[in-house]
Amino acid sequence: MVSPMYVCLCNGYTDSQIKKVVHEGGVSTAEEAYMALGSGFCCGACKDCANEIVGAELPKRTLMAAE
Repeated sequence: MVSPMYVCLCNGYTDSQIKKVVHEGGVSTAEEAYMALGSGFCCGACKDCANEIVGAELPKRTLMAAE
């Protein structure tokens, strides 16, 4: 099993948490993912990485919903 990667050090959010809210929370943006996790961006250093994770998970969510 792969260990989760910390994406946001300010809030302590991991890639696994972001992926989970994309799939279970129905969020479509990194901003929405952070709000679903309880807080918005702080310093913003993680924003690009968070956007990449959300963008990569969105097509998977669509495929899973279709099945």
